[in-house]
Amino acid sequence: MSAKSLDTSYKVSWEALTYFNFYRFLISFLFVSLFWIGQLPEPLGQFDRQLFGISAHAYLLISVAAQLLVRIRFPAYHVQVATNVFADIILVTFMMYASAGLGSGFGMLLVIGVVGGSLLSSGRIGILYASVAAIFVLGHEVYMQLHQFGVMPNYTHAGFLGITFFVTSVISRRLASKVEESEALAEKRGRDLQDLAQLNENIVQRLQSGVIVLDDILHIKILNESAKRLMGISKGIYDKKVTEFLPDLAGHLESWVEKSYSQPITISMGEANVEVLMSFSRLGSGDNFNILVFLEEVSPLRQRAQQMKLASLGRLTASIAHEIRNPLGAISHAGQLLSESESLGKEDNRLTKIIEEHSKRVNNIIENVMRISRREPSVPTEIELTSWLLEFLGEFCSSHELDSDAIELNIPDKGVLARMDPGQLNQVLWNLCENGMRYSKGKPVLVLDCAVREDSGRPYVDVSDNGTGISPDIEDHLFEPFFTTSSKGAGLGLYIARELCEANQATLNLQKNSDDGCTFRINFSHPEKQHILV
Repeated sequence: MSAKSLDTSYKVSWEALTYFNFYRFLISFLFVSLFWIGQLPEPLGQFDRQLFGISAHAYLLISVAAQLLVRIRFPAYHVQVATNVFADIILVTFMMYASAGLGSGFGMLLVIGVVGGSLLSSGRIGILYASVAAIFVLGHEVYMQLHQFGVMPNYTHAGFLGITFFVTSVISRRLASKVEESEALAEKRGRDLQDLAQLNENIVQRLQSGVIVLDDILHIKILNESAKRLMGISKGIYDKKVTEFLPDLAGHLESWVEKSYSQPITISMGEANVEVLMSFSRLGSGDNFNILVFLEEVSPLRQRAQQMKLASLGRLTASIAHEIRNPLGAISHAGQLLSESESLGKEDNRLTKIIEEHSKRVNNIIENVMRISRREPSVPTEIELTSWLLEFLGEFCSSHELDSDAIELNIPDKGVLARMDPGQLNQVLWNLCENGMRYSKGKPVLVLDCAVREDSGRPYVDVSDNGTGISPDIEDHLFEPFFTTSSKGAGLGLYIARELCEANQATLNLQKNSDDGCTFRINFSHPEKQHILV
């Protein structure tokens, strides 16, 4: 038994003794009151009124003292129980003698005293109380017979009363044992339930998936750490409506409650626009029910789906390489040989250049598709973005022969940590910067911003150009494969960039689109460590 359960049992025992003492106080107070007002009913005090009064007053004083000792809990519990029971037996026997013997009915008070002592005590001490009470009753009858007070002894009554003491003592002890066993079992079940609830809470809190439990009026009852992170909120939200923090969820929840459909939904949470897949489940039945909401970040799900796509794409590219690349190489080689011929005219030379250019374009498309299928799994590592970006821009400007002021870089004074495969991050940023250069009209040609979001703690990098923006009909297709507005492009750059980000549990989105230019944002995954270096 745990220390807590022992303390609870100890407290309950003292409370029971308090009630027993209160009963003794009421009985003794009643006898003393009747004695002083001179209204003692027969046969109370009939044989010896003075002895009855002394015994009643002693009973009252002892019950008051016992109540005070219970409050200070001294002496020990079992000592107080035994003392009170023995005092009851002695004083009640005296009052019974002063009231003309067993016919006064005081034997029932002795029964109550024995029963109370048996219930409050443990072990076989209740038999001792019954034995002492029986001895006092029989001794009373013997004393009455020896001194011939005019009251005939009743040994039969005394014998049955003694038997009653033993029977009630045994029954009371058995009942008390059953109650104690039931309390112990209930205590054990309570501890098991508490441990199980704690275990469930620990499991829910450690789940990577977000878990929210709402009541029937959409108040938050349970919220694990993953859900807080995905929602971009902290503490102090329990028993508040979830729609206060996720207003976009209100309509979906109302529709679900009315129609009870089970199809998951996808919504964007927080300013970081983290895409989250939500599914709902009803807990309980009737009018009072809870709603279980599962939140799953879409990026890891897309990453798993991406692996399946890449497996299929790998088989496709192998077929493409076999069926197209060899004939394409022959066409390109034949075009080169034909362009070297001295008998070709100006018009024929233009045609051979067209063959070479389009052969190279088709070859680039095949290379890009094969690059996707051959790409090795990402190995995210911890990158210090500020120094990494400085190194990247130096390489990019040197490769494109740009001036040092052509690209503006805004970074915080303190370093920013992120997790991503460095090679794949280089490929993503290179593609975004080349796209921005292609459409930028002013200076600086590009603006790169690096920081950490205060709401979600996720690091990000923005790539902004000074172009004219993207038309709305094109914006919805930006990240689709083979979609391009350039005659020289393959339409795989942004698609591959997003795929690489999702392989690292990061996201790539069009953050801003206006007449002043576009901003693409890379939101890195939420790292386990602090992003800002101290």
